[in-house]
Amino acid sequence: MRQTHGFPPFFDKSSEILILGSFPSVKSRGEAFYYAHPQNRFWRVLALCFGDSVPQTLDEKKSFLTKNKIALWDVIESCEIVGSSDSSIRFPEAADIASLLGKTDVKKVILNGKTAERWFLKFYPNFPLPKATLPSTSPANASWSVERLAAAWKSEIIGEV
Repeated sequence: MRQTHGFPPFFDKSSEILILGSFPSVKSRGEAFYYAHPQNRFWRVLALCFGDSVPQTLDEKKSFLTKNKIALWDVIESCEIVGSSDSSIRFPEAADIASLLGKTDVKKVILNGKTAERWFLKFYPNFPLPKATLPSTSPANASWSVERLAAAWKSEIIGEV
């Protein structure tokens, strides 16, 4: 069944890092914000990267992102997908990521996992900014602990381990 993203990117004009997932989970689509599934380790990983507490409410998450100059979006705007399974994605349509760049101060793109990377490279083969693919924060990536994820993410986001 065809699904659309359903909610806009999160950013402000001072955002310097754009983190891109593949496509929002059922839970995220239902809550109309990023990484809403409680088993996704995204918010815990970022909190460890910045030495901050884990944001809980939507307002706390938005404040955390703004304070740390992070924008969030997904590579895919619409697709056929079964539940939240990235492996089931078919007939994806790209999000207009290029349009976001003119509204922000984004200097680097972080791709959250290999699926985001695969579709990003297909849709944007000549993307003008530096990019890095990091291990997915999804619970499906169970071989990576929160601490190991945070170390990998921190080295790219902040530049230290």
